Amino acid sequence: MTFLVHTASAFVFYLLLTTSSGNLFLWSKAEFMIGAIFALMVGALTTKLTMKKRFLLLTPIRWPLFFAYLAGPFFWGMAKANLDLVYRVVTGKINPGIVKISPNLKTDLGLTLLANSITLTPGTLSVDIDEQTNDLYIHWINVRKETLKTMPRDYKDICGTFPAWARRLAG
Repeated sequence: MTFLVHTASAFVFYLLLTTSSGNLFLWSKAEFMIGAIFALMVGALTTKLTMKKRFLLLTPIRWPLFFAYLAGPFFWGMAKANLDLVYRVVTGKINPGIVKISPNLKTDLGLTLLANSITLTPGTLSVDIDEQTNDLYIHWINVRKETLKTMPRDYKDICGTFPAWARRLAG
């Protein structure tokens, strides 16, 4: 099944790239044949690679979930962070600091996805990763004393549901 999904995705991608004026819809017979050969090769080469745990996000079956994450929780988190950052800059209520969070992610891909999502959100920046415990150190624009007491366990104020989505996407 995975081989068919990879092959079909590669074939559709090839056809999109080679759209021209042909005698069979927008393509010629030779383009269809070459596209099928390349798609079979791509399917054969990528199927075994993407079945490994560290490459799960590369499987085309997970792409709709990734785009749902980008369009939903990530976009909403960025919109809220932008408004919060504007409020803090205008009012001057800024209390920056570095906090440690423990997102309980097992894969490097999950940690990278989470760190990038946090860094792209205004007011936060991923500073370091503790490779022994997979904890993230985050520079945050609004560190409150109450937050510091519960920080390694409760990271909802900083990154919301990003770790749960990273677990779903990266395994």
